[in-house]
Amino acid sequence: MSNWEPSSGPAAARRRAALIERARAYFQEHNVLAVDTPALSRFAASDPNIESFGVHGQGDSEMFLNTSPEFCMKRLLAGGYPDIYSICRVFRDGELGKRHAPEFTMVEWYRLDFDLESIIADTVRFVAACLDSPQLSHSVTRYDYAGAFMKFAKIDVFSATADRLARLCNADARLESQVGADVHAWFDLVMSTIIAPQFAADRLTVVHHYPADQAALARLCPANDRVADRFELFCGDLELANGYVELRDASEQQSRVEQDLAVRRRAGRPLNPPDEKLIAALDAGLRACAGVAAGIERLQMTHDKTDDIKEVVTFLPDTP
Repeated sequence: MSNWEPSSGPAAARRRAALIERARAYFQEHNVLAVDTPALSRFAASDPNIESFGVHGQGDSEMFLNTSPEFCMKRLLAGGYPDIYSICRVFRDGELGKRHAPEFTMVEWYRLDFDLESIIADTVRFVAACLDSPQLSHSVTRYDYAGAFMKFAKIDVFSATADRLARLCNADARLESQVGADVHAWFDLVMSTIIAPQFAADRLTVVHHYPADQAALARLCPANDRVADRFELFCGDLELANGYVELRDASEQQSRVEQDLAVRRRAGRPLNPPDEKLIAALDAGLRACAGVAAGIERLQMTHDKTDDIKEVVTFLPDTP
């Protein structure tokens, strides 16, 4: 059989092991507890941008491979756990390319009583530690989301239409048909193809305060409810981490899940069962906290100065 060889060699594996050791050392230094969460769940992500893998067991039962440890980790926090982190394998259907793989390693952590500024600073220090480049934490560029779009794309994010964004992307008929009227998808495309490529290649960039309709699972900013306490961290144009000051209101969480499902329904996407246990945990009470997710492979891609994920993983999914 051909193509049996691993994607990368032992040198890359040694660099990966060292990076994970630095990640664990950072959390140990800051008294963040390591936890494990299940890979299988009866529930699936409702996020319209993420697809779950279904797993069929005996009989008619179906479970799903986790796309993130987030919901279980929030249940741990609601159950009285202190600051926690997890390094685990996660699975996302349909993600395969130079920067994506359907199975990858995520590091996710939660810090109690952290506001947006605190969790951004924590993330910058963590990434600098993982990359073994402490100097990266000393010169970070920051933009609020609306400011980044205005500076680099001359777009007002609070009034932009799908047509305007499609023209900005020079979209052809095929791309317009694929993205359609989904303004959020156009914003993501503008960010990845127009804005992020203009970020400095040799430093970290933080984009913060996403519009409220892109809050995901972040709370709205107490000082301005037009935006959410959400941020992303880039090195050059590569997104490394995504974080929030977490939403704690169970009814608002339920409302956002229903909005996600409505988007999925209109797009003809699977309507998988949302996690009712997360809603119950929030209803029971979640202490104020902030959380972050980062991809280990992307951190290593940055460390190893490569733009191809196959150079930092041992195997990619089999292809013809």
